[in-house]
Amino acid sequence: MAGRRAIAFVAVLALMGGLGLTSCSEETADSVDYAVDGTLISYNTNTVAGAASGGPQAFARVLTGFNYHGPDGQIVGDHDFGTVSVVGRSPLILDYEIKPNAVYSDGKPITCDDMVLAWASQSGRFPWFDAASRAGYSDIATIDCAPGQKKARVSFAPERGFTDFGQLFTATSMMPAHVIADVLGLGDGAVTTALLNNDGPAVERIAQVWNSTWNLTPDLDLKKFPSSGPYKLESVTGDGAVVLVANDKWWGAKPVTPQITVWPRRPDLQDRVNEGAYDVVDIAAGSSGTLNLPDDYVRTDSPSAGIEQLIFAPQGPLAAVPARRALALCTPRDVIARNAEVPVANSRLNAATEDAYTAAEATPQVNEFAVGNPEAARAALGGQPLRVRIGYQTPNARLAATVGAIAKACAPAGITVEDVAGENTGPLTLRDNQIDVLIASTGGAAGSGSSGSSAMDAYTLHSANGNNLPRYRNERIDAIIATIAVTSDPKEMARLLGEAGPILWGDMPTLPLYRQQRTLLTSTKMFAVSGNPTRWGAGWNMDRWKLSQ
Repeated sequence: MAGRRAIAFVAVLALMGGLGLTSCSEETADSVDYAVDGTLISYNTNTVAGAASGGPQAFARVLTGFNYHGPDGQIVGDHDFGTVSVVGRSPLILDYEIKPNAVYSDGKPITCDDMVLAWASQSGRFPWFDAASRAGYSDIATIDCAPGQKKARVSFAPERGFTDFGQLFTATSMMPAHVIADVLGLGDGAVTTALLNNDGPAVERIAQVWNSTWNLTPDLDLKKFPSSGPYKLESVTGDGAVVLVANDKWWGAKPVTPQITVWPRRPDLQDRVNEGAYDVVDIAAGSSGTLNLPDDYVRTDSPSAGIEQLIFAPQGPLAAVPARRALALCTPRDVIARNAEVPVANSRLNAATEDAYTAAEATPQVNEFAVGNPEAARAALGGQPLRVRIGYQTPNARLAATVGAIAKACAPAGITVEDVAGENTGPLTLRDNQIDVLIASTGGAAGSGSSGSSAMDAYTLHSANGNNLPRYRNERIDAIIATIAVTSDPKEMARLLGEAGPILWGDMPTLPLYRQQRTLLTSTKMFAVSGNPTRWGAGWNMDRWKLSQ
């Protein structure tokens, strides 16, 4: 428990600095090509679609914050950005201070206005923001911020001391408030004033800009995309890649490599690797089939903090619990996990790490869904036929095989499974009723999708969360999730998870399959690259990457 919940404000100097760097006499390449396993659709990785995209992997060192996620997913203080001090425990009160010389790449200062926007957009207080998660931010009672200043006091509600508070105001969580003010033609501080004063009409306009202004397209207006990190956005290519270059306004150590191009998922990954076109590849294991590596690449496989799962649509043929249970009953979870060469995962609320609480959710009901049982599935449907559209983001060889295994196992139950995967399939596809089931990781992500915190990730099943894709509503589960977020007592944690297990296996909003494994490929000439189990992936320290020539 302590290891999972602790906030490790430690210096990961080896990896943020010179891990494995060769002698200074070697030439450093001017650019690095980095491939990720999601699409790059938004600069704002806090929306439902943005959080599930490859954006966090791309922008961890473009939009910085008070903390970032280190190589084990742990929270690390980013003292280039600012500092966090605990000034009260009951209630929890934190003082944040942004570095005096911290500015955006357009020269505008980074201020507490950006913190107020992050809180307001992700707190659930205002219904117009399409935020993925309200975890932690919903527990903040007030932010004391004088517009334009570098300091803020964050006070949590009584009895709502969010245990993993280091997960808040982290890299990629804060968007530039001054851009919204510019788009709306508002004066300095007007965004903060509107948010703190609950000015409904103004907040609705602010939310509309927050939701859509930062979409990534080749014809974007760079003025709306300032950076707060070592890299800044230079362009978006016609095939969806993002070109990042060194930010000349960055006040910390300059990035080692002047340019990094981040490539979204492509069907020709093997060909690109054979050509040596990618220097770093960070993808879900098996998603590109069996990869044959040339001699000048190194491969590392490791578990992510995300759970590959079936996420059921809130409408259509799987809206009713018996239909979801029927599909779950005939899904051969044992075969699917064995093909992925990992154990079956049973956790929904304690998913981010394997620890002493993992077994708490594995109630006796789990045995009903351990192996494919078409007879039980047919009985659950009362003998009626069922047609189900299952989607995932393509290309993905492993998930294609998963759908095939489900189709084969469920056919004797009278369940017809249709593979309707596509390159743009994701959370919005499920929300728009284009598919009945999304196979994805935490929050509908193609990648890990995880924050690295089970307390944060559990909110994917909270009724108020944007990335609660099944639109699951259960008051008791809401209460359990909210209690987990402020609980540090091991016995209470085990009790809560044990109570939640039977409810969730009965209601079946999702069906966990296995822990998504990650594959990291690097050129043998690359240095300082390290995997990461969270949604930020290997990009967490890209400003330290070096490609030797």
